[in-house]
Amino acid sequence: SEGKDGASAAENAPPQVPQGKLGERSSLFYSAGQFFFEYLVVVSLKKMPDGHYEPKITYQFPKRENLLKGQKEEEERLLQAIPLFCFPDGNNWVPVTDFTSETFSFVLTNVDGSRKIGYCRRLLPSGRGVRLPEVFCIISCLGCFGLFSKILDEVEKRRQISMAVIYPFMQGLRESPFPAPGKTVTVKSFIPESGTELIELTRPVDAHLEHVEFQALLQRLSPHLILHIFASATLERRLIFLAEELSVLSQCIHAVAALLYPFTWAHTYIPVVPECLLDTVCCPTPFMVGIQMRHLQRVLEQPMEEALIVDLCEGKIIRAVGDEEEILPGKLQNEMLTSLNRHNNNNNVHTSEQLNALVSEAFVHFFVRLLGHYSSHIKWGRSGSGSFQERAFCKAMPSKSCRRFLKKFVKTNMFSLFIEEAEKSRIPQEGNG
Repeated sequence: SEGKDGASAAENAPPQVPQGKLGERSSLFYSAGQFFFEYLVVVSLKKMPDGHYEPKITYQFPKRENLLKGQKEEEERLLQAIPLFCFPDGNNWVPVTDFTSETFSFVLTNVDGSRKIGYCRRLLPSGRGVRLPEVFCIISCLGCFGLFSKILDEVEKRRQISMAVIYPFMQGLRESPFPAPGKTVTVKSFIPESGTELIELTRPVDAHLEHVEFQALLQRLSPHLILHIFASATLERRLIFLAEELSVLSQCIHAVAALLYPFTWAHTYIPVVPECLLDTVCCPTPFMVGIQMRHLQRVLEQPMEEALIVDLCEGKIIRAVGDEEEILPGKLQNEMLTSLNRHNNNNNVHTSEQLNALVSEAFVHFFVRLLGHYSSHIKWGRSGSGSFQERAFCKAMPSKSCRRFLKKFVKTNMFSLFIEEAEKSRIPQEGNG
């Protein structure tokens, strides 16, 4: 399953992590006290007159009645998109008697740039004879994969009894406030035959690693290739990942995005691209997308700008720009390589949380070494607003290869967003502007 309950060791993170936390802006990390989720929907495959299957929402909780016109339109858009992402693998389904349930996730970006996550569990409804899988999908603004994986376990357990038992559980969840980091909320739940159960849901202390399995990346790609991918991502290039399983695509892409912490990927981000949206790869703008291996030929035939295409099944790069080796400053690249190789060889020594913390630390350390001096290059005006001195910031770096990288990195969207936050975050002090 995708998310393990991974509270990473926040206290092990180096203290000098740049403070302009971008995560909050992308609304993946919402505050405590709000709803756990917006919707639970069930998406089923309906047979069309021409014999193919189309995914449709067959159950929605809660039903939304009194929405304003603008909200209604956004709602409609959301509800139209969900089925495509629950069955991104197109309509070549046949009824089956057994099916291993799978967990994956997708991200929808709203017009205002805020994001919603769909946590999905695809399973076969209980019964006899051949049937079609259906997807239980929880839509939430909250990035807590381990937590929602646990909620989906409960939903799946109830599905075996009957749909009617799911409703009171979700209602109970809806009435519970979302816990603060590190805190637990207990949801009461009644199941016929087995009585009232108490389900404890704990939110991890450190949200930025909570939805990450770096293990998934290290199992499929060499540290060398991971650094090529990271280098391409820091320059906001186009990245395409290929694998057949939805869970592999969503795990690996979340892991790549997490390597950029404390920066946030601010462009198109689709962990699993639905078949009907494959022409996304023709976009001239940056993107990070996952595509099922069966569509490889179609992808390669598209008129595409330069992109890095990564095969997660074979652990190799199919297409590259060609300069991936030279993007990162050599000395820092070698340090990260050493660090990744070390963690890779100790695989059995670390829990996934420890591995997450160690891998993340190596990448955060890279950013701290290169950018740790950013705050001393913000000039503060009397009004308390800051302005970043880009040229002085780049020139302050003694190493030539580091300066070369910085000159490109300061032009990225993720750096601009980060600096915008930093320029706002100083509390003006009395009398010394």
